[in-house]
Amino acid sequence: MTGEIREIAKRIKELREIAGITPESLAEHLGIAAATYRQYESGESDIPVSVLYEIGGRFNVQLSEILTGEGPRLHTYCLVRKGAGTKIMRSPSYDYQSLAANFVDKRMEPMLVTVHPEKPQGDMNSHPGQEFDYVLSGKLGITVDGHELTLEEGDSIYYDSNYPHSMKALGDEPVHFLAIIL
Repeated sequence: MTGEIREIAKRIKELREIAGITPESLAEHLGIAAATYRQYESGESDIPVSVLYEIGGRFNVQLSEILTGEGPRLHTYCLVRKGAGTKIMRSPSYDYQSLAANFVDKRMEPMLVTVHPEKPQGDMNSHPGQEFDYVLSGKLGITVDGHELTLEEGDSIYYDSNYPHSMKALGDEPVHFLAIIL
């Protein structure tokens, strides 16, 4: 795995150890197998953003701090210019850009997500909270709790992200959408 994944794995292990929680206990909290969690923590496997988000919530640490090792610093506003969001390479299926990575005590996690048609499609995932997705361009196939939906430019969906969900690009063009995780 890449050095970035190993660094993130090291940070989640440190958070768990500081809290005095066993890998098995944290895996149970996350709703995943202990063996899977151990692979994440050792840096052997890529860690889905949804899992990192849940770990951040469990330890009251913002996602950006887990990803970068640096705490957010901005209190009044966070300006992100076009194409300059903090890149989060957490899945072979999706490209993420955090649109507020450096803002302290965010109540939501806004991201620009790109789904490429030629990349393997992501597995179903779930995470605590709710999610709002707004399609900026392309045609997005989304499955939420077994319901298959098609969203096109200008369409949006708001859902309980505790339910299993996944996205895929429909057609030959990448899909760009704004995702807001609450």
